[in-house]
Amino acid sequence: MAESYVKYFKNITHPEGIKVDGDTIYVAIPREKLRDVARELYRRGCFFRTCAGADERSVNGHFAVYHVFGDDAQGLNIVIKVFAEPGKTSVPTIVKEVPAADWCEMEIRDLLGIEFEGRKPYRLVLPPGWPDEIKPLRKDVDYKFRPRLPLTGEKLGMAREGQNAAPIPIGPYHPTLHEPEYFELYVEGERIVDVKYRGFHVHRGIEKLAETRMSYQQVTFLAERICGICGFVHSTCYCQAVEKAAKIDVPERAHFIRSVLLEIERLHSHLLWIGVACHLLGYDAGFMHMWRIRERVMVLAELLTGSRKTYGLNIIGGVRKDLNLDKVKKILEVLSELEKEFRDFVDVIESVPQVKRRLSGTGILPRDQARKLSVVGPVARGSGLNRDVRKDLPYAAYRYVSFKVPVYTEGDNLARFLVRVEEVLESMNIIRQLLDKLPRGPVVAEKIEIPEGILGVSLVEAPRGEDVHLVITGRGKPFRWKVRAPTYQNIPALKVMLEGEALGDAPITIASIDPCFSCTDRVLVIDTASGRRSWIRLLKFREGDARCFL
Repeated sequence: MAESYVKYFKNITHPEGIKVDGDTIYVAIPREKLRDVARELYRRGCFFRTCAGADERSVNGHFAVYHVFGDDAQGLNIVIKVFAEPGKTSVPTIVKEVPAADWCEMEIRDLLGIEFEGRKPYRLVLPPGWPDEIKPLRKDVDYKFRPRLPLTGEKLGMAREGQNAAPIPIGPYHPTLHEPEYFELYVEGERIVDVKYRGFHVHRGIEKLAETRMSYQQVTFLAERICGICGFVHSTCYCQAVEKAAKIDVPERAHFIRSVLLEIERLHSHLLWIGVACHLLGYDAGFMHMWRIRERVMVLAELLTGSRKTYGLNIIGGVRKDLNLDKVKKILEVLSELEKEFRDFVDVIESVPQVKRRLSGTGILPRDQARKLSVVGPVARGSGLNRDVRKDLPYAAYRYVSFKVPVYTEGDNLARFLVRVEEVLESMNIIRQLLDKLPRGPVVAEKIEIPEGILGVSLVEAPRGEDVHLVITGRGKPFRWKVRAPTYQNIPALKVMLEGEALGDAPITIASIDPCFSCTDRVLVIDTASGRRSWIRLLKFREGDARCFL
């Protein structure tokens, strides 16, 4: 599968600069070749997964940038490494070739101070007034550092030239947003003509925390707290990245147990979303019944792990708890009852006129735009992209099960709704297969040694789409840990989905990507010594001038 890529890269770099490890190709290339390589990978059908900066001055004297691409059709990850130019600390941008790289390039610029040549820069993550000389993820910045920031305002901007549109703010706190994010919708009459977005209001400093204060095993539990809905996905993704780098042989039984819990997490996440969608559409009976059904899944998760959420089950090398026969029987019994209840009530929801009317033909994301932005999960599958990491790059025990990946071509809110409905049923089917094939044996590896200076990339299909964790191993803890959640990849698509829509359909369209903003807002340094927290809040100094302050 990798031969054609290896042949291509040999013409660009020395053969020793190419490494193939399972489903991943690692290659270091000259910085002047980066844009040509990005263009070629996109031409070959690769999707852009993420990019990460690293302060490697203590190792090789340079800053480095890693771009992660994926060839889903061939089941490959391709990691491209370039060094920043000495003295100038810069690399070429690839945003013209790969628009999906926009956010992560600006994140690297904010947090590591690496400039991207050939594009207009802007501040993405850091708040207004943050000192330009302080780059939080550089190794020489103390994790206890807390700047005193001036009350410097930030204006999102205006609608496009020639438009006479009024701004409608949604957030940072709003009934349809369960976490603080800020959207400005510019409307003419009742029609949205432009969209501005400002996120990154909730900052927990997890990457810096992991790289400075926590051991490998402690980071496993930190990773599970990235998201309150799909935390087990993040802990699995992190563990797999470390296990891949260190070549740890995880027992098969542990892989099966991880997969069972991942699908239970998908069940409760999708049932939650379907209920919330009903609520936003004014059908609260659907909300209450769907959450009633979901409650059975939460009880099941508690039976298996001792907790309804934040299971604490994963450790590097396997899992902490086994499944016994009684629990297996209980899972199968509950799934049988849930499937019938779910099918019956979905039929009821789909027969409610306002549900179909509000979902059909709204929030459209065309396939070409979905491809251009490399969206993931139900957002991608609702726009005709057959993408699912469980199929494309099987991990854990997914290679032992068969299932359908639902794909719709309409690209509207209804398509994304139906994808999730079908995935609920497929998850039940997957769990049954996993339990039927559950092997005997240990649930944790006997020998765990993690060498320094090895890079591992892991992908796990969360309910919202693929998670990506990149780990560079260090001494007793990660040297660099990069997290990319699916919402981070999907939010930029909302601009396409909202423009031209009726204002009344904005809440369900935003909700259709199932946004988890806490997954995305993750990268600033906090004062752990004093425990003092700083909050970003929205102030309004004069009419029509909305600004963010710290």
